[in-house]
Amino acid sequence: MLLPTDWMAATHRWLGLGEFPRVPVVDYLTRSVAALYGFHGVLLFLVSRNPVQYRSIVRYLGSMNVLFGIFLILIDLHAGMPSVWTMGEGPPVAAFGVLVLYLSRSL
Repeated sequence: MLLPTDWMAATHRWLGLGEFPRVPVVDYLTRSVAALYGFHGVLLFLVSRNPVQYRSIVRYLGSMNVLFGIFLILIDLHAGMPSVWTMGEGPPVAAFGVLVLYLSRSL
């Protein structure tokens, strides 16, 4: 059975980034970021069940996703990530935020 870190190591090699570092801080960061994305996904699901009631939260989430997408692009560029990674991470997050803000106009 492949563990999540095995998938990450394979992706790391596939992207041409060399061997995946097997040190505690990398393990901590990959797991904590994955957990954060999970919490974010559950929050989006709960808010989506009644967007009118949570209008201000919907707009906040849209705005923050736009900013987070921009930050991801800047972080990826600074870290020297491959362009396929950069274009597949930050722009979709920012576009999702723009879509949420656009759709929230009718709430």
